[in-house]
Amino acid sequence: MTGKLSDRGKGRLYMVAAALLWGLAGVCVKSIPWNPMTIMASRCFFATIILALNKKSFKISKPTKHTILGAVFQSLTSIFYITSIKLTTAATAIVLQYVAPILVFLYTVFVQKIKPKTTETVLVFVVFAGCFLSFADGLDPTRLLGNILGLASGFTFAAQIIVCNDSRANPSDAMFISNIATFIVGLPFMFFDKEICFTPSVIFWVVILGVFQYGLANAFYARGCQRINKVEGSLILTIEPIFNPIPTWIVTGETLGTLALLGFFIVIGGVCTYSALPLIEDLSRKVRKVDFPKTSQ
Repeated sequence: MTGKLSDRGKGRLYMVAAALLWGLAGVCVKSIPWNPMTIMASRCFFATIILALNKKSFKISKPTKHTILGAVFQSLTSIFYITSIKLTTAATAIVLQYVAPILVFLYTVFVQKIKPKTTETVLVFVVFAGCFLSFADGLDPTRLLGNILGLASGFTFAAQIIVCNDSRANPSDAMFISNIATFIVGLPFMFFDKEICFTPSVIFWVVILGVFQYGLANAFYARGCQRINKVEGSLILTIEPIFNPIPTWIVTGETLGTLALLGFFIVIGGVCTYSALPLIEDLSRKVRKVDFPKTSQ
């Protein structure tokens, strides 16, 4: 029996595609010998074109304060994250960035005064423990700055999520403004980048990074958001940090230290569990409502 894929099914596929493409950041950045700002400029150049084609326009509505703020936080997240990948391992960079969902949770508790559940509180401590292990693995001078920037990208990513979820913000326009602004800021670095070169290999990874890892990934993410709820979407997106180290290891041979590896699994497990909690609770409620037939003894 054949049938058309449902709208929700398409949404899931878009989210999976976005997560897998985002997961290519590590291998792309590690394979391009340019400085992080030059990489950012090239990535945003291609991504802006892809996003414009996706929305069929280069025009944006008059941005609100929240839209501009969202764009600023998105630019900072990208700069911190890309630089972090350069200075530490790709897996550590993405794990430290994924502290963002927990920071958003803390914002809802301490700022919005929403009482947390016990399971959520426990998971917060578990994830922070994992982040601490990942961070501690890179306390040597060669990786310390990279770990700090990775953690900073988690804070700015959390701020981006909070601001862009406000009804006064336009996330699509924020993304577009962020790409244009980051391209303009990063462009001058190209003229002072001593490592810049345009070999076939470098051009290949730059195109993969700009067109696929960022441009198409964000377009798929936007389409996925229109078809499935945020909880299901956030759960699917946890594929990204799990997948991220794999192509990096295959292409560059980069591996994790023992503490970072332990922290990686703790954080990913905690974030996946946290994201799945609403779905588990919803399923539990549905099961309790089911009237099971009584059987005779």
